[in-house]
Order: sequence, then C-alpha cells, then structure tokens
Amino acid sequence: MICGIDEAGRGPVMGPMVVAAVLVEDDAPLIGIGVKDSKKLSPATRERMFGEITEVIAEHRIIIISAEEIDSRRKNCSLNEIELQMFADSAQGMNASVIYADCPDANELSFSSSLSAKLGGIRVAAEHKADDTYPAVSAASILAKVTRDRCIDAIAKEFGTDIGSGYPGDAVTIDFIGRWIKENGNAPPHTRCSWETVRKMMTVSMNRKITDW
Repeated sequence: MICGIDEAGRGPVMGPMVVAAVLVEDDAPLIGIGVKDSKKLSPATRERMFGEITEVIAEHRIIIISAEEIDSRRKNCSLNEIELQMFADSAQGMNASVIYADCPDANELSFSSSLSAKLGGIRVAAEHKADDTYPAVSAASILAKVTRDRCIDAIAKEFGTDIGSGYPGDAVTIDFIGRWIKENGNAPPHTRCSWETVRKMMTVSMNRKITDW
C-alpha cells in the first residue's frame, strides 16, 4: 500500500493550511485518471478529479488548520514543524508500506527521517516536487488544493465580497486586507497575523493613525 501526502496553503496571508493523504494499493487507477500536480490543473478539472480520486483510493484523510491556529502554533514552533505534525496526523494509522510526500523543508533527508520517526519507523521518501513524480502525491495535492479553494470560497461568502486567493501576491487579497485594517484597526478574521506582510500593513496603519494627531 502506498500513501501520498501533500499540502496546500503554506504561503498565503489568508485562509487555512490543508494537508491531504491518500492511500492506494497501486498507482494505476490514479494514472488512469490523469492526476498531476494540482497547480497544473484548472479549478474545474481539480473539482472533477476530486470525486474520481476518492472513488478509486482505499482511504484518504484531510487535515485543516485555520489561520488563527497557525498564528497560535507559530508562537512555539516553526512553520516546518507545524507541517511535519500535520503530515504525521494525516498518515497516522494508515496501513502503508511506504509514504511519499512533497517535502516542504529544504532538507529532504531530515524531513523524511523526522516524519518516519513520528509514524513508527515506516519508510518515508519526502522529496521536492514529489507531486510531479508520484501519482499518489499528485492525488493528495488535488484533494488538498480543492479543499483549500472551497474554504476560501466559504470565507469570501462570509465577508460578502471577493477576497482573492489569499496569497500575498494577489492584489485583490492585499487590497481587501488593507481596506479592512483601515476601517477596523485590525486584520480581518481568517488572516495570518504572524505573517510579515500583515505585520507591515498593521504597522503602516498604526503610524498613519499617530500622524493624524
């Protein structure tokens, strides 16, 4: 049995981080579906494949942590440590003989060893761009990405406006956060306030208020 793990939402300033794990007997059904790195697929294709993937795999698990939880955990640990634990939680108890993971750490060997230790010594191969190499990781990538996109859609509906993708390079997202801070004096819900981008925006807002006196 093969377990593939990948995450979505490591770098955004808004929204949750999502890790997905899939368990398959072999890659053939996933290859038949045509899975690949989720970033290389359109949203409509990812949505379609989500259902197809869950029909052919033996098991899957999706771990979601909110922006607020990320901020809370980062007071005591690094983002890499947060992801390591999420990867372990996603694969815990799965009857896999080997785990392939898209490595979020610069050091593939260190991350592989740490994840293996958390999972009782199972063989782990954590590699950069594993979602391009292993179909099981590609499938996990799609499940994670679709889940995060659905979360962003729900957040946008909560606010009643377009919030963009949640990434710092998205002008819609940054404009939304900037307007909210200007109008309310703090960052909007679902924002990762521990991120440098948001801290700078808050600092600029505070400085402007001081100069108003």
